[in-house]
Amino acid sequence: MIRFNDQDIIRLCIEKLSDLYDTSVHVTGSNPVSGGCINHTMKLSSSVGDFFLKWNASAPSDMFMKEAAGLAEMQSADNPFLIIPKVIWSKIADDSPGLLLMEYLQPASSTKGFDELLGRGIAHLHRKTAPKYGFHQNNYCGKTIQENTWTDTWPEFYAENRIWALVQQIRTSRGMESEDLKIYEQLVSKMPKLLSHQTVPSLIHGDLWSGNYMYTANGPALIDPACYYADREMELGMMKLFGGFSSAVWDAYQEEYALQDGWQQRIRLYQLYHVLNHQLLFGVSHRNQALEITKEYI
Repeated sequence: MIRFNDQDIIRLCIEKLSDLYDTSVHVTGSNPVSGGCINHTMKLSSSVGDFFLKWNASAPSDMFMKEAAGLAEMQSADNPFLIIPKVIWSKIADDSPGLLLMEYLQPASSTKGFDELLGRGIAHLHRKTAPKYGFHQNNYCGKTIQENTWTDTWPEFYAENRIWALVQQIRTSRGMESEDLKIYEQLVSKMPKLLSHQTVPSLIHGDLWSGNYMYTANGPALIDPACYYADREMELGMMKLFGGFSSAVWDAYQEEYALQDGWQQRIRLYQLYHVLNHQLLFGVSHRNQALEITKEYI
């Protein structure tokens, strides 16, 4: 791939905006913004408005296309409580880096009442359902591929497409001791019993930690999705893993869409997926945490 810098990417976006708006668009400003731990991110100001741009020359080639599909799916939920940024343009990496150009969301000057709106918005998102578990296409959680083949039952989907799929990726890319592998085999075999509660395939954000929501001038917004249809408790595991959600968020969620008894006992099992993902991405330092969770359930 030809080396591209920020100005090259901006030029591509301005050319695209000129086509979309059928006018000669020019840049009025560009400023780096936070949130770029994986990607380059900036606020791009132009004669037709402000936009949020992110790009990456080393990420999976279709990563931003998958993210755009997730944003579109969340928008289809017609959520009265949440803002989902509109995608202007997404492109695959070819002779230039993959990128995602979206509407710019102005940060809020006041956030009173936003925690409640966020909780109700997440609950409303989870009310959107599908006939099976999975998604229309595979996508990514961070840079990790997520296998989203439509599956009839949730225990099978979680066991095979989430836990076992990650175990195999770790085994291939980083290596895994045979004792560890046997422990995960035991867990997978027990999944139908562990997840015997009643579930429906609910649309989840898929990677909902505190860095993937923001409070904007028009209300709370969800960004950087890794969407699929799952047991909605899967979302709550990630929300609990790193914190960052107030009691008001949880109370509003429960008022909007009450959870089944026993959900707290399944949280750690659902967190295992994200801990294993960290082991895959960052290495052996997360091995003990993943094994500790697994041993609680076998």
